[in-house]
Amino acid sequence: MKKVQAYFLLCCLFLSIQLVAQSYQKTNLGIKTSTQSMTVEIQFYSPTIVRVLKNPERVSTTKKSLSVIKMPEKTDLNITDDGKEVAISSKLIKVFYNLTTGKVSYSDLKGNNLFTEKDYGTQFTPTLDVKKESFTVRQAFLLDKEEAIYGLGEQQNGKLQQRGQRIVLKNDNMKVCFPYFLSSKGFGVFWDNYSSTVFTDNVQETSMESLGDCSDYYFMYGGSGNGVVAQMRDLTGQAPMFPLWAYGYWQSKERYKIQQELMDVVAKYRELKVPLDGIIQDWQYWGKDSLWNQMAWDPITYPDPKGMADFVHKNKAHLMVVAWPGFGPLTKQYKELMAKKMMIDFDTWPPKSGVKPYDVYNPAARDIYWNYLNKGVFSVGVDAWWLDSSEPDHINIKEADFDQPTFLGSYRSVVNAFPLEHVGGIYDHQRATTSDKRVCILTRSAFVGQQRYGANTWSGDIQSTWEMLGKQIPAALNFSLGGVPYWNADIGGFFAGRWVKDGGANNPEFRELYVRWLQFATFTPMMRSHGTDIPREIYNFGKPGVWSYDALEKNINLRYSLLPYIYSTAWEVTSKSASIMYAFPLMFEGDPKVRDINDEFMFGRSILVAPVVKSMYTGKKEGKVFEDFSHTGSREVYLPKGADWVDFWTGEKLHGGQSFTKETPINIIPLYVKQGTILPWGPKVQYAEEKKWDNLEIRIYPGADGEFSLYEDENDNYNYEKGLYSTISMKWDNRLKTLTIGERKGSFEGMLKTRRFNFVLVQKGNDSGVQTGGTSKTIVYKGKSVSIRF
Repeated sequence: MKKVQAYFLLCCLFLSIQLVAQSYQKTNLGIKTSTQSMTVEIQFYSPTIVRVLKNPERVSTTKKSLSVIKMPEKTDLNITDDGKEVAISSKLIKVFYNLTTGKVSYSDLKGNNLFTEKDYGTQFTPTLDVKKESFTVRQAFLLDKEEAIYGLGEQQNGKLQQRGQRIVLKNDNMKVCFPYFLSSKGFGVFWDNYSSTVFTDNVQETSMESLGDCSDYYFMYGGSGNGVVAQMRDLTGQAPMFPLWAYGYWQSKERYKIQQELMDVVAKYRELKVPLDGIIQDWQYWGKDSLWNQMAWDPITYPDPKGMADFVHKNKAHLMVVAWPGFGPLTKQYKELMAKKMMIDFDTWPPKSGVKPYDVYNPAARDIYWNYLNKGVFSVGVDAWWLDSSEPDHINIKEADFDQPTFLGSYRSVVNAFPLEHVGGIYDHQRATTSDKRVCILTRSAFVGQQRYGANTWSGDIQSTWEMLGKQIPAALNFSLGGVPYWNADIGGFFAGRWVKDGGANNPEFRELYVRWLQFATFTPMMRSHGTDIPREIYNFGKPGVWSYDALEKNINLRYSLLPYIYSTAWEVTSKSASIMYAFPLMFEGDPKVRDINDEFMFGRSILVAPVVKSMYTGKKEGKVFEDFSHTGSREVYLPKGADWVDFWTGEKLHGGQSFTKETPINIIPLYVKQGTILPWGPKVQYAEEKKWDNLEIRIYPGADGEFSLYEDENDNYNYEKGLYSTISMKWDNRLKTLTIGERKGSFEGMLKTRRFNFVLVQKGNDSGVQTGGTSKTIVYKGKSVSIRF
C-alpha cells in the first residue's frame, strides 16, 4: 500500500511539473503565459532589447506605441524551463520568468545579475478613466544598493543621480518628464505610458505607477551608458541633422513688437561684426489675445512680413517664428476645430482670453493646424519654428479638465505625449511640403522619441539666478541621456525682473551672471539668448572695450570657431546615436568619483566643460551706483581618470583623476581637451556659411592616440539622407608622432575637391584660446590618403 501511495504521489508530482512546464507558450518573439491573474508576454525586439507586456486576464488590449517605432528583429532564442522558471536566452542576455510570482529578471551570459522585478511586483488596481474601466498600474523593481541611476528627463532638482526620490512625472513649464532611467550597470528601462507617472525609489524598491490598461516596459542592455542611449535611439528613432546655421548664435527677447525692431537687431549685429545666424519673433505678432495664434500677421505692427523675412535673409540670417497649440476664440482655426470637435476644452495661456488647445492627438487636427501655419507663416519665408507652451500651459486647472476627450482617449491618459504629437505633426508636415529646408524646431517640452522630429527643447521660463544656472547642467545631461540629444536654455534665465531696479543690463551683477550663462551656452546644442524684463542683445552690455561686451563677443566667436567640430559631432548623433552633451558617467565609467558630478560635462567626445555657476562679484553698492566688476575668482575642477588632459587656454598638460582649483577671470570658462584629440578650428565669420572650410586649422593635442572624422554636406536640405555627404578621417599615432588623413569618402554638390589643412601640434596657448608655440605643417589635400610626421 505504501508503495502504491508513493507511486501515486510521484505521478502527481511529475504531472504538476508537466503542467507548469506547459503553462507558457513559445512565440516568434519569446513567450506568452498567464500568472497571478495576468497575461504576460516577453518579447525580444533585438538580442538586447526586451519588451515586457502584462495585462489583467480577460482584459483585451491593443496598444500602438506613440514613442516606439522599432519593429522587432528576428532574434535567435533558446528557451528552457525547470518547472519553476523559464529562461530565454539571446546571444547577449538571458531573461528569466518566474512561473509562480510573475517576476522577470535579467542577467548577462556569464550569469551576472543585471536587473530584476520584485516578486509579485505587478499590480492592477481597477479605476475609472471617465467612463472607461481602466487600472492604476504599478510595476516594482529592485536595484542594488550602490547602483546609480540617471534620467527621468529634465528635472530642475540640481541632481545628476536620481536615487532616493519620489517624483510625479508630468510635463510642465520647466519640467520635461521621461518615464525612463539608465543604470550604472549598463542597462536602461523605458516605461511606455503617456499618463502622469509616479516614479519612486527608496530602500525597499524602485517603481513606476500610472493610469493604463497594461504594464508595458522595455529593458535595454547596452553594456555601457552610451550603449543604452544608442538602444533608445534604435527603439524610438534616430535624430535627423539640423542645418549648419542652427548651431550658430541666436538672438531673441520677449518680445520684438514691430517688424522694424527685429530688422534693426539683425542690422546692428552686422554693423558690430558680431556673429549671428538666427533671430526669433516671439508672440503677439498676430495682434490681440482674442486672435491668439491666428497664424497671420497684424497689419499695423507687421505690415510686410515677407519683406521682413527677405531682409533677414539678405543679411545672411534666419528667421524663427513662434506658434502655440492654443487658439483665440475669434480665430478661424478655433471656429473650424471647435465645429469638428477637435479642441480640448480647458483654459490655456493667456489668462482670461478664452484660448483653448487643439487636439494634437488627432491626425486630421494636425492637418488643419499645418494648413493654416503653412499658408499664413511658412509661406513668407520662415526658416524655423518656436513651438511654445508645448506641454501645454494649463491654467484654472480643474480635475474635470483631464476627463476631456481626445482622439486617443481621455486627456488624462495621454497628457505627457502632448508635445510628441504636436511637434511630430509640424515635422511630418514640413517634410511633406519640402525637403529643401531642414526642419528646425525649438520647443518647450518633449517626450520619449521626440529626437526624430528635428526638435531642440529648451528648459522653460526659468528664473535669472545663479542657483538656476547651476541646475541647468544636470537637467541637460539627464535629458540628453534619455536619447533626446538637443537641449538649450534661455541665456541669462527668462525672468530677470530682480535685476531691473539696479540697472538691468547695466547692473554689473546681472552682467556677470549673463556672461557666465552665455559661456555655458557656448557648449550646448543650441546657443540662444532670450528673456523678459531686460533686453539681451550684446550691445546692451556695453561696447567694445567693456569687460562684459568683450567676454560675450569672445565666446560667440569661440562658438563659430568650433562649428566644424560641432557639425561633425552632430553627424555622429545622427549616424552613430552619439550625444552632444555627455554626463561624465557615460564617458568615464571606470572612475567612481564621477558618478554624481553635476557641474561639469563633456561637449562631444573631446572637450571637458566646467562652467562657473557661482558669483565672484566684489563690488560695493552706493545707492544704485556700483564699482566696476572685479576680475577675480576660481572654481574646483575634477579631471576624470581614464584620460589625460590639456588646459584649452594655457596648453598645460594635466593627468586625469585629480581635483584642483582653477582661476576663473570673467573672460575664461574652464575648458580641458582630452590628449589625443584632433580638433578642427573654423574660420572667423559673421555667420555659419560665410566662408568655406577650404583653409581649416586642425589642432592636435598629443599625449595619446586619437581620431576624428570631418563631416560636410550641403548644410540645409535632406540630400544627406540619399548619401550626398563626405567624411574625411584623421588618425593620430602618438608613439610615431604621425597623423594620417584618410581618403575622402562620399561626395555632394559644391564639395571642396582641393583644400588646405594647417595642422598644429598644440604645446601651449593663451587666454584667447589661440594656440602658440606648436609645430605646424600645411598640406594641400585633394581627397587622397596622406601621412604627416611631426
